Amino acid sequence: MPGTGIWRTKSIEQSVRDTDEPGSRLKRQLTTRDLIIFGVAVAVGAGIFTVTARAAGDLAGPSVAVAFLIAAVCCSLAVMCYAEFASTVPVAGSSYTFSYATFGEFVAWIIGWDLILEFALASAVISKGWSLYLGDLLGVSGATVIDLGPIEFDWGALLIVGAVTGVLAVGARMSSMVSTVVTAVKITVVLLVIVVGAFYINTSNYSPYLPEAQDKAGSTGGWLSRTLFSVLTGADGSTYGWYGLLAAASLVFFAFIGFDVVSTTAEETKNPQKSLPRGILGSLAIVTVLYVLVTLVLTGMVPYTDLQTGSALAGDGGATLATAFEAHGITWAQTAINVGAVAGLTTVVMVMMMGQTRVLFAMSRDGLLPRSLAKTDRKGVPVRITLIVGMLVAVITAIFPISTLEEMVNIGTLFAFVLVCVGVIVLRRTRPDLKRGFRVPLVPLVPILAVLACGWLMLNLAVETWIRFLVWMVLGVAVYFAYGRRHSVLGRRLAGAGGRAAPAVQGADATGESTDEATVNPAAEAERVLQDVSPG
Repeated sequence: MPGTGIWRTKSIEQSVRDTDEPGSRLKRQLTTRDLIIFGVAVAVGAGIFTVTARAAGDLAGPSVAVAFLIAAVCCSLAVMCYAEFASTVPVAGSSYTFSYATFGEFVAWIIGWDLILEFALASAVISKGWSLYLGDLLGVSGATVIDLGPIEFDWGALLIVGAVTGVLAVGARMSSMVSTVVTAVKITVVLLVIVVGAFYINTSNYSPYLPEAQDKAGSTGGWLSRTLFSVLTGADGSTYGWYGLLAAASLVFFAFIGFDVVSTTAEETKNPQKSLPRGILGSLAIVTVLYVLVTLVLTGMVPYTDLQTGSALAGDGGATLATAFEAHGITWAQTAINVGAVAGLTTVVMVMMMGQTRVLFAMSRDGLLPRSLAKTDRKGVPVRITLIVGMLVAVITAIFPISTLEEMVNIGTLFAFVLVCVGVIVLRRTRPDLKRGFRVPLVPLVPILAVLACGWLMLNLAVETWIRFLVWMVLGVAVYFAYGRRHSVLGRRLAGAGGRAAPAVQGADATGESTDEATVNPAAEAERVLQDVSPG
């Protein structure tokens, strides 16, 4: 029997059947290659172009490469859990859909609300980063920002949001084609940075590799700006030293959020059981190698103190990847980096906003948000919800500063990772019969390690980030009880069946247990639908 009330669960079979609903059906057209491109497109840019230099200058010094490795290890544990879930439940919505099948509707809503935070804010962060590089390309720092008093109107950020919204409204295939071209340009620039920068490395810049800890909390907002872990343990601050390294790992984790976006495209993938694991794992491996190489070159080219926000070289706007090349007078390389960043960050915004639309689409189709949003055009594109997401991201970019947005993205992502990892353990016990295109090794050990690693990174985020996150979650709970719970499609279906699966249509899965849904299709039909999206 399914749970009742807010704990009611939606079976895997029902989730798959819902993807075939007329008027809200997404077209299957993506391949393994498309998914790897999406993963690399969203990751290479978010970290290399906007976070790396700032993390080195303000938190970790030369040891920022270790921070990336720590974040990569945490990701590798969580990514395997995502790969198993995505290949088992090939439905739009990522961890929202996974949670609905394992923990119930209320937890699914919480994680969906969390993903709205993650993807919307990530889109805004990268839009602002894109705007900064556009200003540098135009030859005037801050050229795209107009000071309107209470807020700063960033027309550059709004320009990219509008352009990306238009591309997404055309469809996933067009988005993939654009990503392929632009990602090729971006990777070329990154390789250029590594090769050219290697000739300017001064090994003395790596010393001290882990700078001595400094207490700068007093000048940046007191204890609220320190990490939760440093506050709980009574440390002086989280700038440099071990606390700075851990804080940097939590910050640069922002660079690894691409693979969970890949899982949101499950419903649009031709062969999800094979393509999704390959796309997720492949993109993670590629970006990890690139990140470590770039950080080694960056911190070897200039002293980490030159990368500090407010330094003569970095300025108040903070350091970027181009800062080190500017210090050596390599103007042509700086121009190439700016071109690559402008082109590359375009794909990051695109894939993030695509992930946002797919999560909202899944929640709307389930009735937790207005069902009218879960409509597709004749080409299978959710145009209505794409336009709404575009307007939402545009508003965020016009209000919030980039530093505030980055850590909010990280805490939202890590929270989603924790639930997915726990969900793998739960689904292995409750539905061992399901066909899995990829299986996490050493369950439950690997998922438990992933939960601990993600929890550790969350502890190393600022206290003020935790406060903002909790406020957002409380708001989400209020919205669920005010709207989602009463309009839930699953809730109405179960209510129509007297709170249980209707006997006339109830079937049994391979374990002999109820499919836990009242539906017009028997369990055999659900198995047929699952087979339709299975390889072979």
